[in-house]
Amino acid sequence: MAYLIVFGPLLAAIVAGLLQKQIGDRAAQIITTGLLILSAILSIVTFFDVAVGGNVRTLEIARWMAVGDFEVSWAIKLDTLSAVMLVVVTSVSSLVHVYSWGYMSHDPHRARFFAYLSLFTFAMLALVTADNFIQMFFGWEGVGLASYLLIGFWYKKESANAAAIKAFVTNRVGDFGLALGIMAIFFVFGSVQFDEVFAQAAGETGRQLRFLGLQFGALELIAFLLFIGAMGKSAQFFLHVWLPDAMEGPTPVSALIHAATMVTAGVFLVCRAHPIFELAPATSAFVTVIGATTALFAATVGLAQNDIKRVIAYSTCSQLGYMFFAAGLGLYSAAMFHLFTHAFFKALLFLCAGSVIHGLHEEQDMRKMGGTYQVLPWTWILMIIGTLALTGVGLPILGIGFAGFYSKDMIIEEAFMMGAAGVPFGTMAFWVGIIAAGLTSFYSWRLIFMTFHGKYRGDPEVLKHAHDSPPVMLVPLVLLAIGALFAGAAFKSDFVGKGALTFWGDSLPAGPYAEYNYGAGDAGDPLVSNAAGEAEHVDDAAVEAVAGDSGEAATTGSATAGEAAAEHGEAQEHGDGHGGHHPPTWVLFMPLIVTILGFLGAVWFYLMRPELPGRIAARGGPIHAFLSNKWYFDEIYHFVFVRGARGLGDLFWKIGDVRIIDGLGPNGVAGTVMAGARRIARMQTGYLYHYAFIMLIGVLGLTLWLVLRAGV
Repeated sequence: MAYLIVFGPLLAAIVAGLLQKQIGDRAAQIITTGLLILSAILSIVTFFDVAVGGNVRTLEIARWMAVGDFEVSWAIKLDTLSAVMLVVVTSVSSLVHVYSWGYMSHDPHRARFFAYLSLFTFAMLALVTADNFIQMFFGWEGVGLASYLLIGFWYKKESANAAAIKAFVTNRVGDFGLALGIMAIFFVFGSVQFDEVFAQAAGETGRQLRFLGLQFGALELIAFLLFIGAMGKSAQFFLHVWLPDAMEGPTPVSALIHAATMVTAGVFLVCRAHPIFELAPATSAFVTVIGATTALFAATVGLAQNDIKRVIAYSTCSQLGYMFFAAGLGLYSAAMFHLFTHAFFKALLFLCAGSVIHGLHEEQDMRKMGGTYQVLPWTWILMIIGTLALTGVGLPILGIGFAGFYSKDMIIEEAFMMGAAGVPFGTMAFWVGIIAAGLTSFYSWRLIFMTFHGKYRGDPEVLKHAHDSPPVMLVPLVLLAIGALFAGAAFKSDFVGKGALTFWGDSLPAGPYAEYNYGAGDAGDPLVSNAAGEAEHVDDAAVEAVAGDSGEAATTGSATAGEAAAEHGEAQEHGDGHGGHHPPTWVLFMPLIVTILGFLGAVWFYLMRPELPGRIAARGGPIHAFLSNKWYFDEIYHFVFVRGARGLGDLFWKIGDVRIIDGLGPNGVAGTVMAGARRIARMQTGYLYHYAFIMLIGVLGLTLWLVLRAGV
């Protein structure tokens, strides 16, 4: 069953890609979509078998390579972490395949498109089921290749080609760091197998490595290099520039990249390698800072974008920031919970955007939309559901809400607790999470109001022919909307609640929330107990057992999440009078408050005073220009790297090569010989008496030399 899950999409990609002329587009669509749906069904079965039944196992397929002491096998690792990713990847990918039947119905290269989608899915499945770093790197590079092919699918568009190259090159920067990290792992541990490396990690805490002429802690350096790779794949600050441009690909590609495959790979890597990151507090702090910075940066840029897909792309970048600063604080289970819920509502939002673009005849500029909710009613309703899930709407008193409410608010609340416990940058991450939540609400509702409400601002002929999507596109949207509605409530207990103590097994730490509310029942939920005014009682024995089993980094003396919670969780007292591992009531309500404020701000600007945004944009003030130009990252990178590389190339070419090497070398010698030849050629006059005269001079010279020699 596991073999079919992983290799089914590869088989489909080979058949659809190599035999498209023989079998035709329709057969290629049926094969690729059918095998993806089968993989999704089997992934759900595997999830319950592994996560619920506890049937954790590794299926070794074959020895891949063996060079001296270096030996790597191709295997399929099935634990809870990989089982969760199997469900996310195959479910979203299968729905994207079905959706693409309608969206790509008029494209003449549908078979190639579906082959690329299936190849993309296979590469991600190979990545998440790897049991060693080399196999993971294979999948890592595979998703990079597939993203290049899909972003540049419409290769006749210059912008699509440029975007594909930009994504590929930017990711190579991160991949270089990851490759160095894997080399360092083998150098330190003598193995690249996850189990062997993680088992030895605690014993290498004092080891030092020399890198670039400096001394580093071995685990700190390894964790840092691994995170550089994660920054590239998951579009974190400094290496994020490829993500918005990836919108040049077909919209189903955007949904797959942002919801289930490429950008989630970095979060998965950090969570998979958590035993190393737990022993690297400085790098974990760096992860927290980069994640928080990304969350804030992307949220601010999303305020001023007008392309409907780019707005959603920056929301992905921001939400990935939440996941990373959670992981940096040691909240790995919370990061994975947000990754899980995010997959549903982000795929929903992207595919709804595709439905809008499809219905408005390829229009993507929100300034040319408006008043379309009547002609796109289903898309409007479903996109509102996705927006409510993204903004994390819910009621803290009752503990009910959309999917994002459970996962995002969990990260924000636990960031506050980590900050209160003294974990570096925990408080900063909390406040950044609050601010980003408010900005997310504003730009998300801005998208809804500019697209569906107010007056239509585009070509009237487009609106006359506008239509909602066909059922083949709407059915996947409905299924994703169900996930956006209920995934958070259905899986909270298992991912981050008391069920996490057994759910994750050895693949992830359960997290401080689960550990300090073990056995407390519903009252253990801070969303309930704070409202009811009930204090929490902690099962100390359970906490100690979990801390011992999870292999946390207490031996390092660093304030990791588990250690900080153990030191401060029970004794923490807050202004609202509630003890235990509970944030104060105001912390619980802050995300809801800023979300409401963001919504009201969008109502004011885009429903009540719709002329104001146009005036602000026309005025072109420094803040608007700064945000609409994405903090000028593209311009800075173009000046530093593109123009810098070109200038350096010109220096080596025009000065070093042409003037110095060629000037003093081949061209210099050739020029000297040619100049000498010209002078000698002038001596060839063709007159006999000239030659006789030269011969006479030669004879006289020879005679003089003989006379002088005889005299000596």
